[in-house]
Amino acid sequence: MAWAIETNLGEKKGKVEGLYPVVSSDQFGAVTSDQYLANLASQEEHDMSRLEAIKAAPWAFVWCLFGAWCIVLASFQGMAGSTVFGIPQFRKDFGHEYNGEFILDGGWQSAIDGAPRAAVSIGTLAAAWLADIIGRRYMLLIGFGVCYVGVTLEVIATSIEVFFAGKMLVGFGIGCSSSISLCYVGEIAPLAIRGLMTAICAFGFALGPFAVAVTMNFTSTGTTRWAYRAVFCAQYGFLAVGTILCLLMPESPWWLIGRDDHVAAEKSLRKLGVSTQDMPKRLASMRFTLAQVREETTGVTYLECFRLTNLRRTIISISPVSFQAFTGITFINIYFAYYVQLAGYSPSESFRLQIVQQGLCMFGNVVSWFLIDLVGRRSLTLWGLVGVLISHCTTGALATRSDVGAIKGVIAMQLIFAWFYNVTIGATAFTILAEVSTSRLRAKSVAIGIFLQNILFTIIAFVAPFLFNPDKANLGAKTTFIFAGLVLGAVVFVWFYLPETTGRTFEELDEMFMKRVPARKFKSYKTDAEARNQPV
Repeated sequence: MAWAIETNLGEKKGKVEGLYPVVSSDQFGAVTSDQYLANLASQEEHDMSRLEAIKAAPWAFVWCLFGAWCIVLASFQGMAGSTVFGIPQFRKDFGHEYNGEFILDGGWQSAIDGAPRAAVSIGTLAAAWLADIIGRRYMLLIGFGVCYVGVTLEVIATSIEVFFAGKMLVGFGIGCSSSISLCYVGEIAPLAIRGLMTAICAFGFALGPFAVAVTMNFTSTGTTRWAYRAVFCAQYGFLAVGTILCLLMPESPWWLIGRDDHVAAEKSLRKLGVSTQDMPKRLASMRFTLAQVREETTGVTYLECFRLTNLRRTIISISPVSFQAFTGITFINIYFAYYVQLAGYSPSESFRLQIVQQGLCMFGNVVSWFLIDLVGRRSLTLWGLVGVLISHCTTGALATRSDVGAIKGVIAMQLIFAWFYNVTIGATAFTILAEVSTSRLRAKSVAIGIFLQNILFTIIAFVAPFLFNPDKANLGAKTTFIFAGLVLGAVVFVWFYLPETTGRTFEELDEMFMKRVPARKFKSYKTDAEARNQPV
């Protein structure tokens, strides 16, 4: 199919002024300059390797790494305030004696782990609403400011009530920073490295707890309040680095284009490393994509995420992060050292094993960097959940026995689970969350996903101590049977409803969702541009 392209380079007919060409078609009608340039930009993105994408926009890669740093900060803070249950001095200062050992009251244990997760959910929703008004950068700064206050309360607390208040504030700040940083990475990452960068963000969720485990290994056996205060103080260092870098980061060009501030968007793209030659195509691509989305959406409220074709995209984007909660990952991470101690290991041995656990989490996530684009989001998620299901069933079966071999088997299975989870759904869920939602509703979709995830985490956090603790139901590791049932439902959903989005631009995803392409046909579907041999 022939295309006639008229530019301002000397043709008399159709001569126009400016940088943008006028493109016409003898069959498909007029094509706007933005659409033409957007197609060129899309084709270039498809043709780029990861290294080429990084060279084309090096600072975009750097600021994506900053987004991942924000995730490290959030995960460190979340883990620091929860794994203190495994520190004997913390249980002595804030708990009570039971059968010769100090334990934390089940009610307070539920509240300390559960209520802050509810605060995270509130923070994500508030941040998404406010970030669309003041921008991603200022929203991150607000989140960091709230965290400073919360960490200070954690450090000075001598009563469980003050510590709880600090945890609540930190939870709210985590909700702000984690949701906005994920959204920011999804917006500025070039297509070729989008999967890699969101996987690196998932790595941040493993690196933070690893840093907590290392810190606690050196301090947790102390006999003063500094046995647990040390890990709280470490949060100040993470916050200081995050605050300094946040003051320097460029605002999201997608947010600026959404506000019709094209001059500021161009400045932002320059800071992200986009060249002068590529600038018109990048701006046109964003304008064209947002214009298409606005034809289908009539508002930017949370309710809009659940209307028309947006409903399907919202459900698909938020489901994988919800399934992360179904796996029981936070339960196993938080109570791992505590369980190992109940199984007869010393506190120092339990924290060394926790370092091994978190090291496996990080190694698993690094492996996912190479698999997430090679295997695909859908396949990696599906088979990851199947592996988690097998792991949980095996763990629960071993936990029905009390001999030394079975106990070691349970610990080994939990270590295997930690690795396998991070290779698969631990990485893919955030990629899917960041790329499936529409450009205009991305911040709110990410917020809804993290909100729902934390609601599920909250429920699990409130219920788990009553199932796990020796003075309650005393299920111990048999609790994994419950998570196995939840994961089975997740496997069914992914098999029938999760599409393959690997290698697709936002424009292509918009087209396929608008045309209601069945989930299992996404991988082989040809877009309109591909069908007529037009650059995509």
